[in-house]
Amino acid sequence: MKIKEIIVVEGKDDTVAIKRAVEADTIETNGSAVNESTLAQIALAQERRGVIVLTDPDYPGERIRNIIRGRVPGCKHAFLPKKEAISKNLDDLGVENATPEAIRQALRHAKREEDYVNEIINWQDLHAAGLIGGADSKKRRERLGELLHIGYANGKQLHKRLQKFRITAAEFSKAMQQVFEEEQTKCQKI
Repeated sequence: MKIKEIIVVEGKDDTVAIKRAVEADTIETNGSAVNESTLAQIALAQERRGVIVLTDPDYPGERIRNIIRGRVPGCKHAFLPKKEAISKNLDDLGVENATPEAIRQALRHAKREEDYVNEIINWQDLHAAGLIGGADSKKRRERLGELLHIGYANGKQLHKRLQKFRITAAEFSKAMQQVFEEEQTKCQKI
């Protein structure tokens, strides 16, 4: 699978993982302290070829994503679920730990914030779906993020991310239906 856009990752190990999965060029941010030179490279890449941001599914990765989003509009964003990015001994979380197939899957679902028609999903929708304030809220948000390919987020971040990526009410409902069906199946097996 060849990717025309340049993929922005955090470090050298991420580049190695990307190259195992796809044929693509990368720009490395070298951690969460994204410097002006790197931002200039990302801006040029976006102008010439397009950019896909694929950072670790953790706070520093989200911070890098937000810095790029603020300085280089129009980039696509790809997200790896935490379970796909954790090392075998469960002590490291990062793109470098993902399988080639998980990386390809994330890249296939890369989205630009302006790609979708906006239908507002409000706080009441999140509460009604049990995504905020409930015993299983975190698990539901995690699974919803996987299904919508927008990554895990706490309640406030989820609301913002649903808006940023303009997830439609139909997409949200379909994904939540799957979450509820999976939970029901799991309960029946117990």
